[in-house]
Amino acid sequence: MLEVHLLTLFPEAVEAYLQASILGRAQAAGLVRVHVVDYRRFAEGRHRPVDDRPYGGGPGMVLKPEPIFAAVEWVEGTHGPCRRILLTPDGEPFVQEHARGFAREERLLLLCSRYEGFDERIRQGMEWTELSLGDFVLCGGELPALAVIEATARLVPGVLGHDESAVHESFAEGGLLDHPHYTRPPVFRGMAVPDVLLSGDHQAVARWRRDQALRRTRERRPDLLPREPRDAPAPPSGSGPNPASNETET
Repeated sequence: MLEVHLLTLFPEAVEAYLQASILGRAQAAGLVRVHVVDYRRFAEGRHRPVDDRPYGGGPGMVLKPEPIFAAVEWVEGTHGPCRRILLTPDGEPFVQEHARGFAREERLLLLCSRYEGFDERIRQGMEWTELSLGDFVLCGGELPALAVIEATARLVPGVLGHDESAVHESFAEGGLLDHPHYTRPPVFRGMAVPDVLLSGDHQAVARWRRDQALRRTRERRPDLLPREPRDAPAPPSGSGPNPASNETET
């Protein structure tokens, strides 16, 4: 079972999604367990402040380190050490390989920041895997955290209705994009399903799908294709054996 701890200031923003569809069924089946932790309750003082003005001036408010450290230490003291994930615009791009690795972990902890950002000592004082969904800024880390959780949970054995669903999809087999999919009706508004998919020839279907995946990847994401090795440089003229005569100098 994969155990996930999601630290957020807005539990209501994530709880409904976590209980819906595949994630909800995975939790009901005991394959995944997601704990939503409001880290405001770890703040000190009557009003439990979690943010303050930045030193040096400037707009916005910055998350204080005290409630974050206290929340992480409570989670790990209660449940055990976690793989810590920090959602931040300056993290490395989240990709399928991250999800595959996270699915093999016992426990994950995801921290959703808010406002102008977080006190740098949160980064300095604890070890994190820092991730971003892309080169854009959101109001908080809740949406990226949900994306990481869903991408990871669906790779846990038994979560999907058919385990091969996670094998034959984009970024899985060979790192290619997925091939096109079709279902009934066979013709819709003049657009027909390719004949090969109706042929019953499983080998031909497999070849077609592979060819289409390669074509789609080449057209849309050529960066995913393996680089072709460059030709080896020719040896300097006059050095080493003569390839034509296979003789060496004496």
